[in-house]
Amino acid sequence: MSVKVRIHPLLQEFTGGQEVAEVSGRNVGECLDHLEIQFPGIKRGLCDKRGKVLNYLEIYINSESSYPEELTKSVNDGDELTIVILVGGG
Repeated sequence: MSVKVRIHPLLQEFTGGQEVAEVSGRNVGECLDHLEIQFPGIKRGLCDKRGKVLNYLEIYINSESSYPEELTKSVNDGDELTIVILVGGG
């Protein structure tokens, strides 16, 4: 199964500037694990020490939010994950 991951520019320091990666997995968590295999250290920029997605990140599957299931949300062959960094302000 192949899933495309679009990597936010602020996380591309882990990928050597690569914007898109091909991974495999049955759910978002497995895809992120595979991303970590390709780019060691990237999960530090994605997850906290307990393994949960950082609260200022959003992961979309085919332009739909994976929240609140995030890591357990199923993916299919050909899906596209997009990692977005949320910005707050006032």
